[in-house]
Amino acid sequence: MRVLISKKVLFPLATAALAGTLAIGSGADFSSSSGNTASSVTAGTLTQSNSKAGSSILNLTNMKPGDSVYGQVVITNTGTLGSVFSVVAAAITKIYARVLTEKIEDGTNAASPVTVYSGAFGAAGTKALGTWAAGEAHTYRVTVTLAQTAGNTEQGKTASASFAWNGTQSTATVTNADAVAVTPAA
Repeated sequence: MRVLISKKVLFPLATAALAGTLAIGSGADFSSSSGNTASSVTAGTLTQSNSKAGSSILNLTNMKPGDSVYGQVVITNTGTLGSVFSVVAAAITKIYARVLTEKIEDGTNAASPVTVYSGAFGAAGTKALGTWAAGEAHTYRVTVTLAQTAGNTEQGKTASASFAWNGTQSTATVTNADAVAVTPAA
């Protein structure tokens, strides 16, 4: 009987000790947590529209000495980013440069056009057009003139040029999304 008494005494003591440990371990610790919604960034876009995409800006047949022809094209920064624009103008075939001239003007402000290039036909090369904000549009006028001094040797000749309007991203920036945050030193 002695064995039975010790099991009867030890079992309740062990159960009480276990319950006490559980009671002390639960509810006695403070805890805290916080979270943020998914932080995200979205890349901007760099696109443009050309009012005469895939077409010529100007055409004229049967030019005679002293004749000029002009055409206009509207280039628009349709992206969400600012863009540094340029035009590359190159002759594909040409009449001698001494008798055919070309003038490219930014006519966005019609009252005060800005000359981008004026000189020999097809020799403009690359010309900077400046930095444009998203949505900004510019109207360019291209004028070609056959000199009054063009002689008989120029009869029947053809000239053509291509224009590539290019936009590249403007300078990268660092943006502080939190007005209280400290901006890291550069």
